[in-house]
Amino acid sequence: MNNGSRFKQLTLIIGDIGILYASLLLTLWFRYGKFFYAEFINAHVQPFTIIFIFWIVIFYIAGLYDLQGLKNNFEFEKRFWYTTLVNILLTALFFYANPSFAITPKTNLGIFVLVFGCVNYLWRTLFNALLGRSEATNHILLVGANQTAQEIVDYLQQNPQLGYRVGTWMKEGLHDKEFNHLAQIILSENITTIVIPAHIKKDAKSAKLIYKCLVLGVEIVDLARMYEIVFQKVPLAELEEVWFLENLSTKHKIYESVSNPIERLLALLLGVVLLPLLALIAVIIKLTSPGSAFFSQRRVGRNEQEFTIWKFRTMRADAEKDGPQWANYFNDPRVTWFGNILRKSHLDELPQLYNIIRGELSFVGPRPERPEFVEKLRKELPYYDLRHLTKPGITGWAQINYRYAASATDAYQKLQYDIYYIKNNSLLLDLVIIIRTIKFLVTNHD
Repeated sequence: MNNGSRFKQLTLIIGDIGILYASLLLTLWFRYGKFFYAEFINAHVQPFTIIFIFWIVIFYIAGLYDLQGLKNNFEFEKRFWYTTLVNILLTALFFYANPSFAITPKTNLGIFVLVFGCVNYLWRTLFNALLGRSEATNHILLVGANQTAQEIVDYLQQNPQLGYRVGTWMKEGLHDKEFNHLAQIILSENITTIVIPAHIKKDAKSAKLIYKCLVLGVEIVDLARMYEIVFQKVPLAELEEVWFLENLSTKHKIYESVSNPIERLLALLLGVVLLPLLALIAVIIKLTSPGSAFFSQRRVGRNEQEFTIWKFRTMRADAEKDGPQWANYFNDPRVTWFGNILRKSHLDELPQLYNIIRGELSFVGPRPERPEFVEKLRKELPYYDLRHLTKPGITGWAQINYRYAASATDAYQKLQYDIYYIKNNSLLLDLVIIIRTIKFLVTNHD
């Protein structure tokens, strides 16, 4: 994310915080006729500050600070009001289930919700409108034309709120008649970034010409890197073996050596806490359909080592009598009625805590695939085996950014996200994935 994007998000967060406190002040004024008095300090600041922290966190989980979604359309309005409603319900629960605070603000809470909802909606709508019309802070000179470049251009044109503008597009690449006039174009178009395919850097004359432009303060970015910045996945069609040698090293081993024992301990604790729920689910499965409550499959993990993954059974016992096949996660006739509930709530994944305790899975990582499909996909997809460089996970970057894989085409798209995760693996990225997974579970998006 560039500095301009961070500034926009920070502005939005600060605006939301300001409106939260301003709405509280207005609420007290409407109710008591005063903006500032001792009761506000003593009785309202502490509990409402706790509430406001949760509101901001839930707004983040819901994606209300993702620049891609900050457009005044039906999807944004639905997400905004749905998230606000969730916050209201949690706030009411907080006050009426927590006797440690001296207030149970029935009337005040109602006034606050009305004031904040109206003011914040107007603020958000105005912010989105200004964001879409604001001058781009990143002016791009794009060299070369292929499907990857076209995807980037189309996406940036459809999402001006991201702050990028393709000022010049030299579609003919090295043969473009304007290529020898890069400096003049950079100055006249106020170019901040030059995006070039990898092969142009291998041309000595072109590389020298681009190098001279560095003194003009521009940034030189590979087409693959630009694609990664925009879409948060890697473009496999643009990559060569040298890219993997440079980017997929063993630099994350220290992080993994620390996180692995913590994950196993956390999985053990969660298993103990959730044991009553696990037992209840197992009993319901046994009572509603014939067969075992649990379902196991062989999967391919790190370094292509096979292991047995465990889930609650969601399909009929004879679901694969005709052999392995792709599953349609939300519309599969083999799924039982209770299995459908487990799948939509993702409770069927809970037995995989056992796999984490055994060290076969992580909480976050590429989803492990079945050996039968691995053999097929490694023949059809370039670099597919690279996803086995890291330990697989219950959730992952591909799972929160792309629908359930039901074909080789879907697997190709998810592979681009998986390799992005392996390249950028860190504690921060894992936390982002876990938070967005919570959003996925709450909103039940495909």
